[in-house]
Order: sequence, then structure tokens, then C-alpha cells
Amino acid sequence: MSRPQHFGWFLARGFGPQGWGYPSLEWDYDWTRPEIYQDAARTLEQAGFDLVIIEDAPSLGSPSTIDLRVRHAFGGPKHDPFLLAPYLFQATRHLGVVPTVNPAAYLPYTAARQFATLQHLSGHRLGLNVVTDTGSARHFSAAPQLGHDEAYDRAEEWLDGIRALWRSWDDGALLADRETDVYADGTRLRAVEHRGEHFDFDGPLNAVPFTDGDPAIVSPGGSGRGLGFAGANSDVQLALAPLNEKSVRDYRARVHDAATESGRRPEDIKILFAIQPVITPSAEEADRIVAASAHPDDAALVQIARKQSSDLETDLTSLDLDRPLDLSVFGAHVSRGSIQRLIGDRGEEAPLRAHLSALARAGRISDRTGFVGTAEEFADLIEELGEWGNDGVLLWGDFHPVTLHRTLDELVPVLRRRGILRREYADGGLQTNLRAF
Repeated sequence: MSRPQHFGWFLARGFGPQGWGYPSLEWDYDWTRPEIYQDAARTLEQAGFDLVIIEDAPSLGSPSTIDLRVRHAFGGPKHDPFLLAPYLFQATRHLGVVPTVNPAAYLPYTAARQFATLQHLSGHRLGLNVVTDTGSARHFSAAPQLGHDEAYDRAEEWLDGIRALWRSWDDGALLADRETDVYADGTRLRAVEHRGEHFDFDGPLNAVPFTDGDPAIVSPGGSGRGLGFAGANSDVQLALAPLNEKSVRDYRARVHDAATESGRRPEDIKILFAIQPVITPSAEEADRIVAASAHPDDAALVQIARKQSSDLETDLTSLDLDRPLDLSVFGAHVSRGSIQRLIGDRGEEAPLRAHLSALARAGRISDRTGFVGTAEEFADLIEELGEWGNDGVLLWGDFHPVTLHRTLDELVPVLRRRGILRREYADGGLQTNLRAF
């Protein structure tokens, strides 16, 4: 039997219009109501998933690109994922729920108290996907926008401060002794006087300690500074990398080295590689989809350009498809990693059409050129990743029932028969289940 791996779902495009732009919209689910998200969470828990990560961006972007981002609902609207989390916890018993949070949007004391409250109410199933997006900074203060590495420095100070507040009740502070009528020993609460570069606040925190660990910290990002942050702080690293043996092993080694440098054990971090598979009923259907993607028409390229324009906050739809892509069109706030994913190894001299065509092109799971294939072929890939030491995968998609069932209906039975996907959860919350194997 194969080694079990951890599975998560990345709620792409966030807490927003589920199914927009697809025929499945005609099911008439109301994305502003909690029911569609609760149904999806129950499905993931039935499937044995460890966690769902809810993507978010608090901003609609720069004023010049707002219309571009909302016209096709690629970049908004998005509601607050932290306020969706209680509904998902109410609908499930074991699934970890991980809203995306930006340190710029939460003062440390308020954040520590709110997160602690939800950690207790959820049975210790809360996670926090800590992102360092700086494009939304103008919504929270008039301070100058931070650079890439400085934003990570702020996130690290923020998280260190929150953890200090969570732990401001020393061992023995909480007594709850009915015989002596003493609830807590105030002499065992620490003041936590924090005076930092980005935040000033005092403790102790007005919330009791956790019994089954802090909320799990999740982080994305593949830059040197991003991996350093993960090594020092994260329980789960959301990984984006080519899924060949060398790339997977190299990426894992970089994260593990960062953990060791921070005095942590490599096994303290679960690395989940993000995959968006297209599960087909037969190999023949997979071949048909791949062949059809090899020659996208201009309409298909414009659709891809719309999504990329939203992600990159740059209107690619106004550019000539047959001219080289001038990288100066991207503002300083645009992630260098996002730009690199667009241009790949084709270089700046390649026309925009070549970049978009490459994104449109699908590949087969069976020959490891892509992620289109049968459930059995996908399970083969997961087993191969396991042989390289992988901890698990993160599947992408919205929360529309059609999306989940199209991906999972055939896949879950195959993964379980092979012993890759859990059948039972451990007691004790998200951290406990992440450490189960």
C-alpha cells in the first residue's frame, strides 16, 4: 500500500462569484449565501481532505485596472474569508479552514484575540494563510508601500507579536479550580510590551491558552525571503514548482534548509504542491482535450489574457498579440514570480501570443507534460511524488458543486484504494492531523 499524503483544496478566486463565466452558473447557486460553501466543506471532509485554503485579496487593485478586474469577476468582488470560516466550521467536524490574512489589515492585538477566539470555537481547526501583498496597502494607511522583502519583515514581526500574545498566559496561569474558586493566577500573565519597527502594542492577551496548538500557519511564495519566512514560521508551505523529481526535491531541500537555519525540524513543515488537474473518464478523452489545446484561437487567448491581466493588474488585452511583451508595462508592485510564470523560459523577445498560447496548452498526466488524465493516472502521479518524499498536494478550484464533483467523484475512490488518501481523522484539530503522517 502507498504512503498516505495530505490533501488540501485551494478556493481559487476567493469568497466571490462561484461559477461565474462557466455553464455551471445556470445551477443558480447564490454565492453570497453560506450554503454553497458549507456543502463544499462537507464534501471535502467526506473525501478526507485536511484543509481548505480560502484565497483573498482585500483590494480591487489600482484605480486604472479596477474595471478590468471586476468586468469578468477575475479579481473581485471578494468578501472577507475570515467571516466565512465560522460557517464552514459549523458544517464540519474535522476539516481545517484557512482564511487568507494580510498583516497590513490586522493590528496584532486584535488579530491575536480574534484568531484565538475562532481557534477555540472551531475545536482547534483554524489556519492562517499569511500573505504579504503590498498592493492593498493604500486601503489601510497613508504610509508608503513596502517593498517585497520589507513586507515579509513586517509579516514576521506581526506573527512573532501575535504568538507572544497567544503565549502570554504561562503554564499554570489558567487554573479553573472550583474547590478554591480561583479561575486564573494573574501573577503568571506576562505584559508583552512590544515596540517594533512596524507595530507597538502591549499584552497580556484577553483570551485563554490553546489546548491543541496554535492556529496552523500557511504561507505561499518561492522567493528566498518567502522560503525563509516559511522555514521560520510555517506549518504548511503552498508550493508552486514543476513536478519533476529534481524540481520537487530541490524545492523541498530549500524549505527544509530554511527550517533548519531557524532551529526547526524539516518535518515541522508540510509542503503541498499546488495542482489543478482535469480528471477525464478515459485516456481517449484526455488525448482529445490536449490536442484541442494545442492551437488556441484568438478568443481563447483573450480569455487567458483577461485572467492574467487581473492577476498581474496590467491590461494585457490592450496589447498586440504579435509583438514582444515589454516588461516595463508591469508596475513595481507586481510579483516578479507572477511575471516569470507568464513568460516562462521563452524570454522577453517572444510575442505575447506565444506566452498566452503556452498557458492555454494542456498536457497529459501520463507523460508528465501536464495534468489532464484519468483518476488512475493522477493517482500514479501522486504515488510518484510520494516516492520523492512529498507531503501532499493542494488542488485548485472554486467551490461550485460541479467543480468539486467533476474533480473528486472518480478520484477519491482510486486514491483511497491505493492508501494515499486518509479515511479517518485524528482527534485534536488541524495541527494534530497534519502531524498524523
